[in-house]
Amino acid sequence: MIIKAILKINPNAKVIVNGKDINTCEIEWLDGTTPIPVADIQAKMVEVQAEYDANQYQRDRVYPSIGDQLDMLWHTMDKDNELQHKFYDFYQTIKKVKVAHPKK
Repeated sequence: MIIKAILKINPNAKVIVNGKDINTCEIEWLDGTTPIPVADIQAKMVEVQAEYDANQYQRDRVYPSIGDQLDMLWHTMDKDNELQHKFYDFYQTIKKVKVAHPKK
């Protein structure tokens, strides 16, 4: 999270961070990168966390693999009388994920 915050402030920053706590970690600025004050990094970390939290639905929206989806579609073509039923199964599978984890 520290490096993500730093790169949000300066996308070109070259930096090494040793540790996970902004208050105790060691930050080494490389290749002439201007150091960013810890308070600025902390403020940006709050924003990065808020963005992460707001996009939980993206992490929860897990669809069947592309292979499984294509297999469902392929099998809709094997028998005409089963076409609607199998397409409906495919539709319901995708819809279930979309309804459970709507976009925000």
